[in-house]
Amino acid sequence: MNLSRLQHLLQNAASRRILVVGDVMLDEFVWGRVSRISPEAPVPVVEVQAESSYPGGAANVARNLRPFCAGVLLCGAVGEDSFATTLRGLLFEEGIETAALVASPQIPTIVKTRIIARQQQLVRVDREKNRASIAGMTSRAGELVAELISSVDGVILEDYGKGFLCQTLKDSVCRLAKEHGKFLTADPNPCNPLDWSGVDLLKPNRSEAFAMAGRIDPGAADDPLRDAPLLDVGLLLLQKWDLNGVLVTLGEYGMILFKKGSPPYHTPTKAREVFDVSGAGDTAIALYTLAVCAGATPHEAAEISNHASGVVVAKLGTATLVPDELVMSFQQNGK
Repeated sequence: MNLSRLQHLLQNAASRRILVVGDVMLDEFVWGRVSRISPEAPVPVVEVQAESSYPGGAANVARNLRPFCAGVLLCGAVGEDSFATTLRGLLFEEGIETAALVASPQIPTIVKTRIIARQQQLVRVDREKNRASIAGMTSRAGELVAELISSVDGVILEDYGKGFLCQTLKDSVCRLAKEHGKFLTADPNPCNPLDWSGVDLLKPNRSEAFAMAGRIDPGAADDPLRDAPLLDVGLLLLQKWDLNGVLVTLGEYGMILFKKGSPPYHTPTKAREVFDVSGAGDTAIALYTLAVCAGATPHEAAEISNHASGVVVAKLGTATLVPDELVMSFQQNGK
């Protein structure tokens, strides 16, 4: 893809609106340094130097979209607590629409707190409760999606396996997307075994793809196009749910796109440095979906998604990118 074509797609993307539905959370980071071991237990003592918070999970997908398009709408579940207030404030600052967040006093807002020293994560503390047990949340989310669907160009289902995205809600969103002619993608979680029929594209990583196919991963081959187990899994997932596309992210090996009736398409990684892979899958699904909604072909969308992921893994923390960084990646790396 040449730069002229990329700029054309970015210009189209700037007028698009995307709805993200899934498990939202708050990512907290405690940054510090370690200079001694605790006298109380054989663990490092972290001297805190800074703290930061970012929208996480499905909210990070929304955050990745915002610099590239006209509007991002987010549907998910939060508690009625201080963490939800913080999360709403962060989303407001980034211009992400939160009217479709469903709040309940019965659940805490999901929070993941990472303690980092010398660019290494020492420990993560999770606060969460499964959303599947909260009555009425699914139906309310479905009602909100029905109200918003006509105002968006595409929908992303982001499943972190926390219970919000159940089969009923997934099927409801699929039906609405089909009725209104909206492009629908999904980032699945094998711990939540949903029937993904009806989505336009599924985006698992390699381990998720093998898990959903019920296969054991024997390890990656140097050339994904000669990786017979991977190729079998991609075709199996296409057939299992009669999908139009499956995009498998492969870490250091880039991505491979499986399309019904077409040979697999591999795009090697564009990452020059890798500091933190957390959130790279969020970037991949966000930019692929937006690119298709902006008029990109599936191969073009995979290239854009791959370049974007290569940019964010070179950053520490829950990172995103802006259009200029994407353009620069194409300038430096080519197609």
